[in-house]
Amino acid sequence: MKKTRTKLLLMPFGIILSVFIMAACSTEQLDELEAADVELKKASATQNQLLADVKRATAKYHRVEVAIEDGYLEASHCVYNEELGAGMGYHFVKESLVDPFFDPLQPEALLYEKDENGKFNLIAVEYIVIDVDQEHPYFGTHPFDVGGTPVPVPHYSLHVWVWKNNPSGMYFPYNSKVRCH
Repeated sequence: MKKTRTKLLLMPFGIILSVFIMAACSTEQLDELEAADVELKKASATQNQLLADVKRATAKYHRVEVAIEDGYLEASHCVYNEELGAGMGYHFVKESLVDPFFDPLQPEALLYEKDENGKFNLIAVEYIVIDVDQEHPYFGTHPFDVGGTPVPVPHYSLHVWVWKNNPSGMYFPYNSKVRCH
């Protein structure tokens, strides 16, 4: 009862403080904040749409046989980083796509992990862009990493975990939920 009475007594002070803060901001500053918020929401919606488009374009590769038919070949053992306690999985790369360009709907690599029965499960995509002094590539609003793969020339790369949640983030190269058996 005493806490409720104290809250009721302090409530007018919070309201008054809010009014002072709003009054301290000019109309121009408020307009800038609103415009920045709108831009952030648009960017987020655009990025989410791009991720949805990538999922739609790569859904057929849940069957590794389809990936192989389309030219993606197993290019690595199961990549795992002991220090991080996280993995990337098996990389299936379509070498004809590894060049200075990238199309978000045609990733250069598909990442898989094996289940307990040895079946490959699609978990992510990876983009690899050869660096020929072009502008730094972006996946929507997210910049590519510099290097990051065993490609023997300067390049950019980016992992996108569209098929398996990554606690470290959608674009972090390693995923703590990926294990190599």
